[in-house]
Amino acid sequence: MPPKHYRPAGKKKEGNAAKYITRTKAIKYLQVSLRVFRKLCILKGIFPRVPKKKFEGNHKTYYSTKDINFLLHEPLLEKLRQRRAHEKKVKRAKARKNKELAERLLNRMPGYKLDTLILERYPTFIDAIRDMDDCLTMVHLFASLPAVEGERIQVNRIHKCRRLSHEWQAYICRTHSLRKTFISVKGVYYQAEVQGQKITWLTPHALQQVLTQDVDFNIMLTFLEFYEALLGFVNFKLYHSINVKYPPILDSRLEALAAELYALFRYVATGSARKPVETQTSGLIEEKKDTEEKMDPSVDESELRLAQLQHQLPSNEPGTLMQLLEDSNTNDDDDDEDPDTKECRTLFKSLKFFLSREVPREALLFIIPAFGGVVSWEGEGAPFKETDEDIAYQIVDRPTQGHKFLSRHYVQPQWVFDCINARIILPTDAYLVGMVPPPHLSPFVDDEAEGYVPEYGETIKRLQTAAKKNVMPLPDLGNQDIADPQSLLAQGIIDRTQANEAAEERRKLLLLEKQYHDELKKEMSGTTYSSSLSNKNSENTGSDEMQHQDEDMVPVSTEKDDEDNRAKLYMSRKKKGLFEAMEISNQRKKSKVELLKERKRKAESSKTG
Repeated sequence: MPPKHYRPAGKKKEGNAAKYITRTKAIKYLQVSLRVFRKLCILKGIFPRVPKKKFEGNHKTYYSTKDINFLLHEPLLEKLRQRRAHEKKVKRAKARKNKELAERLLNRMPGYKLDTLILERYPTFIDAIRDMDDCLTMVHLFASLPAVEGERIQVNRIHKCRRLSHEWQAYICRTHSLRKTFISVKGVYYQAEVQGQKITWLTPHALQQVLTQDVDFNIMLTFLEFYEALLGFVNFKLYHSINVKYPPILDSRLEALAAELYALFRYVATGSARKPVETQTSGLIEEKKDTEEKMDPSVDESELRLAQLQHQLPSNEPGTLMQLLEDSNTNDDDDDEDPDTKECRTLFKSLKFFLSREVPREALLFIIPAFGGVVSWEGEGAPFKETDEDIAYQIVDRPTQGHKFLSRHYVQPQWVFDCINARIILPTDAYLVGMVPPPHLSPFVDDEAEGYVPEYGETIKRLQTAAKKNVMPLPDLGNQDIADPQSLLAQGIIDRTQANEAAEERRKLLLLEKQYHDELKKEMSGTTYSSSLSNKNSENTGSDEMQHQDEDMVPVSTEKDDEDNRAKLYMSRKKKGLFEAMEISNQRKKSKVELLKERKRKAESSKTG
């Protein structure tokens, strides 16, 4: 008698063996190499799966059988096979030292497009916007890498990534969609809101990048190939949404001076101020194809550049960027803007900034115009010079500043980032040249949820409340503030923990004040000590009444604990385990907060001592 799980030869597979396939079998089934299989999976968006039971061992990589069957009928697979055969012909011609044939074959290399793949993976434009985080991070990373022939990182690839990243930044600046920024060790984090979707990406610092040996750049270049096509289509759609022609044609003089981002600002501001273009079709791929078909290939690029530059102001005119941005902002419809966009657009409005040569120019040139400011820098191609009397703030990152203008503030670059995160113009006293700036707080961390608000975070909250309520900021919680802690909690000046502590302190002060007045009355009336003991019950009654008046301010935790204990009795084992895990997590969070407070006390004591 055969065993229980015996399957005769040729019988159909069942269970995980039918749903999943190992990578080795998938490569044999598709008849491709491992490099081509990885490229196909990356471009098609196919990832390994983890079956419940790994029927061929834990050391194997498994894929869905349906995904592999889809790859079998993929037209891109045939294109990659043709390229592989063509590469063999080129290699054979080079081995025979036939240079003319090899060059001719290289010029006739079969190509492929990723348009259909992008349309398959992202049926709607919102789907593409939601998947832009990794795309933007990868493109900004390669835009700052050096060209290395050994790693197949070509110069034109770097220039294309730089152009795409600058086009994206120009759109974010024009629509004032930037919401948060944060400087970290890895780089600068940005978060923008585009069509209701929050997009977060990371850009490396403007430093010399060193390529490591433990990174497979072939896989990264495959991801980059797909992300370049995706970002190109997204930029095309976004530029047409604000009535700007894509791809942009920039000023050659500014491009030669490495001011591509400033040239894009001028192009976008000028293009968006024109009359709206005709209604485009809804499809993302079809729009770009129709536009490419309408363009006459016989038109020379220089003629297009000259025609485009006719709509722009002279590049050497002072204040060109400010005038362009003001003209475009006057045409904006304020009724259609949400409150966040309006607040971001007017944060640095009518303010001029000047960047010294040692500050990170590209980061500040991106974020300052995104919040309504006008910026210039030291060097050729700048819209205005350092001697302009209208400059309000000069960004300096050096120990001392020699020559100073009395009509402007000299601040460190962190001041700009902190102002953007706080959405107010912060005082410049703590960011002066040569001073140690305050801690740079992350806007991506919810301090209320973590249970610990840093001291500088409380200062920023008081400044925000003062800016909104038109009141003077409170330096600290004094006796005059204890009179009404609930109102301070409602206004956002203090958090709930501080409100509870203030309520408890107020109750104690009222009890002590009442006791003091009662003792004075007894002393004035000549009451003896024995008679005062007999009136102890009446005093307790009075204190109970006062406690009843302030019971709305004292936190009641015992009832909540009793409710939690009763709820535990009716929980299942699984839910009880989850509840206990949540309690452990909250306890760890509390211990972490206590540790931070203890460190703060030690630091303050060491400073005073």
